[in-house]
Amino acid sequence: MPRILSGFRDAFKIPDLRKKILFTFGILALYRVGCFIPSPGVNVEGLVSKVAGQPLLRFLNIFTGGGLARLAIFGLGIMPYITASIIMELLSAVIPKIKEWREEGETGRKKITQITRYMTLVLAMMESAGLIVSIKNSEGMGDLLPNLTFWSGALIVLTLVAGMALLMWFGELITERGVGNGMSILIFAGIISTMPTEGRNLVTLAYQRNPVWLAVIIVAALAIVVGVVYMEKGQRRIPVQYAKQVRGRRMYSGASTYIPIKVNTAGVIPIIFAASVIHFPMIIASFFPSLRGFADVFATGSVLYFIVYTGLIIFFAYFYTAIVFDPFELADNLKKYGGFIPGIRPGMPTVNYVARVVNRINLPGSIYIAVIALIPAIFFVQFGTQEVPIGGAAVIIIVGVALETMTQIEAQMQMRHYEGFLSR
Repeated sequence: MPRILSGFRDAFKIPDLRKKILFTFGILALYRVGCFIPSPGVNVEGLVSKVAGQPLLRFLNIFTGGGLARLAIFGLGIMPYITASIIMELLSAVIPKIKEWREEGETGRKKITQITRYMTLVLAMMESAGLIVSIKNSEGMGDLLPNLTFWSGALIVLTLVAGMALLMWFGELITERGVGNGMSILIFAGIISTMPTEGRNLVTLAYQRNPVWLAVIIVAALAIVVGVVYMEKGQRRIPVQYAKQVRGRRMYSGASTYIPIKVNTAGVIPIIFAASVIHFPMIIASFFPSLRGFADVFATGSVLYFIVYTGLIIFFAYFYTAIVFDPFELADNLKKYGGFIPGIRPGMPTVNYVARVVNRINLPGSIYIAVIALIPAIFFVQFGTQEVPIGGAAVIIIVGVALETMTQIEAQMQMRHYEGFLSR
């Protein structure tokens, strides 16, 4: 603890780093204010109570910092941008032009970013319109949007889309002038802001059922955080040796290094994909009440829910890793720069070796994120509540973003000969 406090003190001693940290906090303050300003024509009190009873809306509300429960101007959060980024990542694997842009450097990245922005606005418009229709047609939720007309609905959609565009700009400002990745920081702030309320509700419920469960929950929460930190930092290191090279009149000796492959290569993406797929029947049932029976088969807590959800997470972990990690490109770069894996021949043997290592490490990684993702469902079976402040994608995002941001601050402090948070 003293090392962490001294690290914060040293960080504020550096003028430019202090400005970046304060700028980041200023943007986050504006973001939190926007999460409490509702769209026009919304019954806020009724909507907050209804969202608490809807599993899908409650899941999405965590990532928006409670803004979705009020249909606030930042009610969509940053998730449409994340979804657009994932779509562009997937399209780069099937559309050669996008892959060419990715390899062009800064110019290509600007083109991809511009397309991602436009796609974000389209997704935000579709999501906000679908959300309004779903609320209006859902049983017992029609009074949450009183006097809803085409023009009032269009005004709510315009408010949510404009808020999404402003939030996207906030994220880019944090990335350019603040500390850490802006989009990740915004999601992190949204999740953290809901934890006090969610934690209080869960602790109260556990204490009412059995005081022993309160101690069990605290121990389990700490164990989950420690386990996630351990797994997120875990990696498989593939050794690489570079041959001696002659440049001009000088000979450079070969260097030894390694290729780090994370245990959780796919991050939180499989949980988001799997949650979207398994909640899809519920979304359809909200438009077609006759399908309610079919949707209830996949209700949270059922045996089929646990089996299907786990299978989807493992599948998407392998699928997304195959999209973003290309063993052919890795082997080609090694060959181009005179590197090789000891005991493995260059070319296809290297490709097969790397692919085999990634597939083997993906299994424990996918099982790990499946276990973390099922924690809310386990609490639902035990307590009959969705109020789980630490679980699923939320805890992985919190730990991952915190580690990434601290690493960036650490690097800037060590450049100026200051001892950081993680120094030993």
